[in-house]
Amino acid sequence: MKIVRSPRELKSILKDEKGSIGFVPTMGALHHGHLSLIEASVKNNDINVVSIFVNPTQFLEGEDLERYPSKFEADEKICALAGVDILFYPQANEMYEDDEIKIIAPNIRGFILEGHVRPGHFDGVLTVVMKLLNIISPTRAYFGKKDAQQLALITQMVKNFYMDVEIVPLDTVRESDGLAMSSRNVYLNEKERVEALKISKSLNVATNLVIRKVFEVDAVKREMYEVLKPLDVEYIAIVSRAFVPQKEIEIGNSIILVAAKLGSTRLIDNIWI
Repeated sequence: MKIVRSPRELKSILKDEKGSIGFVPTMGALHHGHLSLIEASVKNNDINVVSIFVNPTQFLEGEDLERYPSKFEADEKICALAGVDILFYPQANEMYEDDEIKIIAPNIRGFILEGHVRPGHFDGVLTVVMKLLNIISPTRAYFGKKDAQQLALITQMVKNFYMDVEIVPLDTVRESDGLAMSSRNVYLNEKERVEALKISKSLNVATNLVIRKVFEVDAVKREMYEVLKPLDVEYIAIVSRAFVPQKEIEIGNSIILVAAKLGSTRLIDNIWI
């Protein structure tokens, strides 16, 4: 496995590649969720690239940029064992200039839910993903469904800018007790870790309601809020795959999303119905 730090060097290495290129963008602190994306990429592509870059433009003031988990040596070993060909590990000063052109999230879908709670977050996400896709020019890029709104916006960006890449979504990977895997789970203390299970439990309750043909959004959300007490719930939302709010759940076209804080740690999760 080759470690590349320069965007220009990586672009040069890949420009004459004739086979398919799979790409998994990450911010490091890799877990089994990331590994599922990497394994899918390795299985379906000739050349496989993983990036590790903690993107400063998607963090708001007061968020955890400075303390975001960093485990590069462990991440390097995981990538090598998984069959990754190139690990891209750039620095911020090579990815960004002063006063440069940026990608702006759409006015509606970019500023609801995560975009409302974290204004400007998706501008940073879309900008860095655009850069990474242009550097690597992958055949396929792999993203987890846990970041559902991010996935929807990246898919829209690729469509709107006629980018020649297939966005491949993969299901959320969970711990054995149901907690969605996240690099931020390491912030949780023992008590918070137990309380965090209420998030996935609330989604299971919602699923069971749908199985019983309870499709009214308000009714489902009421039951979920009961399960989530006394967590600091930022939102429960039920939207279509295109992130349009719904009054009734539509099987095959709905996503139920939750964001909640446990102490200073903010977690998100969802289920696709």
